[in-house]
Amino acid sequence: MKKFNLVVSLPNNNSYQQEQAKSALETARRVGTDIQIIYANDDSVKQSSQLLDFVQSRDARPDGILFEPLTSTGLVRVAEAAVHAGIGWGVLNSDVDYLDRLRTLWPKVPVFEVTRDHTEIGRIQARQLSALLPKGGNVLYVQGPANNSAAMQRTTGMESLKPQNINFKPLRSQWTPESAQQAVTAWLRLSTSRSETIHAVCCQYDGIAMGARKAFEETFNAGDREHWLKLPFMGVDGLPDEGQAWVKQGILAATVVAPTTTQIAIELMAQGLEKATQPAIRTLIDLRSYPTLEELVRKGTMQSVVR
Repeated sequence: MKKFNLVVSLPNNNSYQQEQAKSALETARRVGTDIQIIYANDDSVKQSSQLLDFVQSRDARPDGILFEPLTSTGLVRVAEAAVHAGIGWGVLNSDVDYLDRLRTLWPKVPVFEVTRDHTEIGRIQARQLSALLPKGGNVLYVQGPANNSAAMQRTTGMESLKPQNINFKPLRSQWTPESAQQAVTAWLRLSTSRSETIHAVCCQYDGIAMGARKAFEETFNAGDREHWLKLPFMGVDGLPDEGQAWVKQGILAATVVAPTTTQIAIELMAQGLEKATQPAIRTLIDLRSYPTLEELVRKGTMQSVVR
């Protein structure tokens, strides 16, 4: 088997993306491919430029590119240039609308996506909220970037199943704890935040949830701080050493376990390059609520009695 050279482009180096990189390196070693991991630092222009440089390079042109896009367009022009040059193209954690066309035009170049079903992630969080707040209430909903397809799909899933007796106060954040902390801190400075009774803090990423908690921990009013930190906080990703551990410690009330995508993507890319065949166009990663919804229903019932 030829030793293929792959490039993996990740949007940032938050905890989940660090796990993506770790999984990519381990899988590349196992399947016998060379790999280079680059980061876009949450800059879509930088990501496009980085990948285009690889596509156009004479000396460092890879056999395949795997990347997680920062915008909903999914770098369609870069994708076209890459596949036209015979470079495999794998999309991580996002749905893009151009894969069918590229696979038809270049049937021997692997083009595919491996993603978490972000709409279903939103639905799972809606079920979690329904379990934790059986009487309804107001929820501070901290979402990812407005132009990010994963954030948009998670919101769509949430809104499709959210009970009518649950109302949202939406905030926006980048996929980092620091950005979430800044967003919540700014909201706390508004006079309107004092007049709203919030019953839960639901975030689209575990790191965002921890950033939100940090903002509440640093509030000057001790009484407000105690109130905020007693609320159920929710996130997404559920890494064993982070989201799941924080649930066990009582820091988070719930998370959605949504594993990394790079392992499967590298395996599919290596197989597709070796055989000059197309993998399945879309592969979904399994998801689950942590704790289970049954456990959250019991917890919510107890909390509703206290309320």
